Amino acid sequence: MDIDDFLKLGRISIETAVLVAMPILGLGLAAGLAVSIFQAATQINDAALAFLPKIGAAIIGLIIFGHFMINRIATFTTWVFGQIPNVLP
Repeated sequence: MDIDDFLKLGRISIETAVLVAMPILGLGLAAGLAVSIFQAATQINDAALAFLPKIGAAIIGLIIFGHFMINRIATFTTWVFGQIPNVLP
């Protein structure tokens, strides 16, 4: 393998990590923003109120996007294992 192959491996690894993490992080961000706006409007500062909706959003995200995430990771893993013969001299 030359340097271009290693750069391709790194690029695809980062793309996979971002695509797998983004649905959960995005839903958590949206839930956190909604709770923060609610807390600022009502002046309620409860830690459980800030934490529980984020957990619920993460669980909903796993239910909705879990199939996509598993398929993406499985495809990446299969591709990486397929590249092993190219590393050997």
